[in-house]
Formats: sequence, C-alpha cells, structure tokens
Amino acid sequence: MALMTGDEKHGPAATSTLDALWVLYDRVLRVSPATVDAPGRDRFLLSKGHGPMAYYAVLAAKGFLSEELLPGFGSYDSPLGHHPDRLLVPGAEIGSGSLGHGLPLAVGTVLGLRARGLTDPRVWVLVGDAELDEGSNHEAIAYAGPAGLEQLHTLVIDNASASFARPGGIVARFEAAGWSAQAVDGRDHEALYAAFTRPHPGRPRAVVARVEPKNA
Repeated sequence: MALMTGDEKHGPAATSTLDALWVLYDRVLRVSPATVDAPGRDRFLLSKGHGPMAYYAVLAAKGFLSEELLPGFGSYDSPLGHHPDRLLVPGAEIGSGSLGHGLPLAVGTVLGLRARGLTDPRVWVLVGDAELDEGSNHEAIAYAGPAGLEQLHTLVIDNASASFARPGGIVARFEAAGWSAQAVDGRDHEALYAAFTRPHPGRPRAVVARVEPKNA
C-alpha cells in the first residue's frame, strides 16, 4: 500500500476495503492465477474502482500480478491505473471507476452463467455505501431478489460516506428486496468469513462491512 502514491485523496476509499478483500481472496474466492480464465471460476467485480490500491496489493500478494509493478502505480506506462482496467490488470473482471455499474454487471454475469449452464461459480461484487446512491444499483437489487440469484453476492463497504440515509439502514434495503443480508465489523476477519460463507439458499447474499470513518 505504501508503495502506491499519487492518489492519496482516495486512500480511505482503498484502505476501507483491505480487510474484506483479503478475506475474500485468502479464504473464499475459488479463483487463482492458474484459473483466471477458467469457466468454472468465481468472479470478483470491483465496482468501487476509485482508489484501487488495496485491490492491487491483494492481487500482488496472491500472485495475480508482480509486486514489482506496485511502485509504478498511476504512472504513464504502468498497467495499474487510478481505475483498474480489465485488459491490463490480471485477475480484474471489469474496468471500473464510474460508480453504479458493478452490481448491474454482476447481475448480468450471473444470468450469463446460468444461460451457459454454469450454476456453481459464484459472483462477488464490491460496492461502496455512497455508490448505493446510484439508481442503477437499486434496479439491480430490486431484480435480483425476486429472481432468486443465489450465485450473486454483494459486499457493501460502509464507511459512512453516503449522502442519503436509507430507512432502517443498508441491510434493510436488501432484505426488503428478498435478499439474505447481514452487517458485520469490516475489520473482523472471522466475522467477515462467517458472513461470506453463510448459506442463503434461493436468495442473493449481501454483506455490509462497517468501517469506522476515522479508520477508513
């Protein structure tokens, strides 16, 4: 993380995701550098694409990309841009940064997998709490629950940066649309792992990882 400079204003956007990303890649996601193109792999979509330093650090730690690339973050000839590019970053499923696109893309990915008869791969998407202000996310939430998209998992990083509150909180928003949803401490690895792996038959899953703003 310390090697990646030039985008310090998005430092909190990155560090707030670090623990959740590590637990996903270390213990949950069924994807590796050797299976990055395998049809049966799990998919991870970083919708919160601004400030991707933690994402790059985790990918490097897990062997998807060389650690030698990290000091060049954001430079002219580096593949590690201020927004990740799926054509340049090994392991990245989407190019992201424009907020509000990842969750709809994840819904479409699940539907595409189903159309191909691939019902085992899981699709994960990481969004920010402020990103939920985008209407496209609410359309995706409203569709995925009734459609029973069990392969879909949404990780919401809640660092209290949203402009608009939701009655009952973020968990209630997902539950109202028929999702299985739970809030946990976004720094507690065991709580994150338990929430990530909790069964949710017939329903999509949402995990809201709460991170204190001062530690984000």
